[in-house]
Amino acid sequence: MRADRLIKIILSLQSKGKLTTKQLAEEVEVSQRTILRDMDALTMAGIPVVAERGINGGWKLMDHFRSAIGDLHLEELKALFIVPSESILEALNITASGTTIRQSLLAKLPAASKGDAQQYFNKIYIDTGTWKPTRAASTALQDVQLALWENRKLAITYQKANGDSSQRIVCPLGLVAKGSTWYLVALNEQGEHRSFKVSRIAQAEVQAEAFTRPEAFNLGEYWKQSKLDFVESLPTFEISVLAHRSILSRMSFTDKFVNRMEILQAEATNDPMVHVALRFNSEQEAVEYVLGFGGMMKLLQPSYLVDQIVEQARQAIAQYE
Repeated sequence: MRADRLIKIILSLQSKGKLTTKQLAEEVEVSQRTILRDMDALTMAGIPVVAERGINGGWKLMDHFRSAIGDLHLEELKALFIVPSESILEALNITASGTTIRQSLLAKLPAASKGDAQQYFNKIYIDTGTWKPTRAASTALQDVQLALWENRKLAITYQKANGDSSQRIVCPLGLVAKGSTWYLVALNEQGEHRSFKVSRIAQAEVQAEAFTRPEAFNLGEYWKQSKLDFVESLPTFEISVLAHRSILSRMSFTDKFVNRMEILQAEATNDPMVHVALRFNSEQEAVEYVLGFGGMMKLLQPSYLVDQIVEQARQAIAQYE
């Protein structure tokens, strides 16, 4: 991937001082023409690379930039060494592992900083995967990245949560890894910001037509606000129950469905049942939650749900009679 290659070019110039176009091409295994395009890209990104002509010429980083890594403070070094998890690097098609990247950075540090950086490296490991095996990254992810890097429009077939599919033309603005799930942030055909779960993109095709990325767009700020808006838009449904004291720790530990839990009767008594208020996103989630604890939980309010819980419990019993 180009991003991986650009980082390698910067690190090579950082450690070796000056390299010719041919030497850089051999080091990152691309053509000399590709190196020239890469140097243009680095310059446009604000990286101070300069070309010196002549027999002893070549590409180099300006001196103030070369010394930047060596001048970093410990807290800045810590941030630098927090490399994304292996699964994220793999999904982005970055061939260098997190260990390789950090070792390369470590080699560029002055001796005085290496000890602290190595300790931090050895004590922090980031794993964004789940405990259970997960599905391979969507095959559409590579096409999404290509359109993203080249600022080209993308035609996608997107599957909604209800199973329906729709065809759309979007302008990719960024990718967000939330845990082990990837989201594409893009402009739709009306110019509105939208987030798409990449695993639901059944097909993706990069278009020839390019688009101009909004200069003011900030991916991080957009995502933070998007999360807040999403949480605030979720419906809520509150119930009160009597729960056996023995399951309170389990109730507070699992938050897959429960948005809020408040113990209304906290004082110690001889009564094994405790009055608890719970908040869910929907009525059905509340019913399923209460049923899941069987005789260890009894619904108090709203009373109209009692008949529904009794009926669903009868249906479950009938399957075994």
